[in-house]
Amino acid sequence: MATNTELAPRIPSPAPRTTWEGITGAWLAEVTARTGSKRTPGEYSRYLARFMAEVGGDPAQATTATVHAFAYGEGPHGRQPSPSTVIVRLAALRSFYDFARRMGMVADNPTVDVKRPKARPPVPRGLEVEELQRLLAVIPDTVVGKRDRAIVLVAVFTGLRRQEIIGLKAGDLTRNGSVYYNVRVKGGATRRRELPQPAFNAILDALVADGRPLEGLAPDDSLFNISDVTFYAYLRKYAKRAGLEGLKPHDLRHTAAKMRRNNGASIEDVGALLGHASIATTARYLARMEGEADSGWEGVAAALGVA
Repeated sequence: MATNTELAPRIPSPAPRTTWEGITGAWLAEVTARTGSKRTPGEYSRYLARFMAEVGGDPAQATTATVHAFAYGEGPHGRQPSPSTVIVRLAALRSFYDFARRMGMVADNPTVDVKRPKARPPVPRGLEVEELQRLLAVIPDTVVGKRDRAIVLVAVFTGLRRQEIIGLKAGDLTRNGSVYYNVRVKGGATRRRELPQPAFNAILDALVADGRPLEGLAPDDSLFNISDVTFYAYLRKYAKRAGLEGLKPHDLRHTAAKMRRNNGASIEDVGALLGHASIATTARYLARMEGEADSGWEGVAAALGVA
């Protein structure tokens, strides 16, 4: 007669994690849970796979020299890595070895004595009025084009980040003589600022063209109905047509800082426009923009043919 023990369903044992394959899977799961990101685990996984191939599938045999050679070595296409790439490679391996050490797979972390390079800060790029004219001129006079033109003008007149602009909703706009906008900024705070008339007019024009006039929108309705990734793709296309290859959405924010500074605003005023917590950050934005000709908001609006 079968005993209760024999009749009880057998619960499978958890997969062992004391293999490098098991450790890798558990580590990536932890990275995903910790960062809440899809991109970071993907990057880490690719770099670890390449590193595993270089150490014959046994990372326990790696030394500081092995790690250094991998972090600073040429990529699969034979190019020397940028400082930022080296930093990410080291971050991936450091995280992996920290996890492996906690799991008892290695005694030491061979990445700790490998020095990180100093990342070069990006060089601010603020467009000249003539360059901005060229960019606006190549944006077609279509429903999509009017939307993208509005996004560009909001960016250069307000200095908002791409995600902040894309996240604007109808309820974020209020009128009290002038038009104001509420925006959720980096860090989760909300700012209320005046929206320059040319930017507001461009929004109204885009909404009417899309068959969604502002007065008919609910407070939670998006003003632009586009993802930041899609807008970036459109901007790259427009920039190429205008001879401005390499233009990024963040460069429009630099352009806003440049125009305000050229209008005589102090660094403190520009920092307030951009929502910077530190004047040092604003100074970096303006580092290559000092001493240029004055170009006020009204002059820029007139030069661009917007009102």
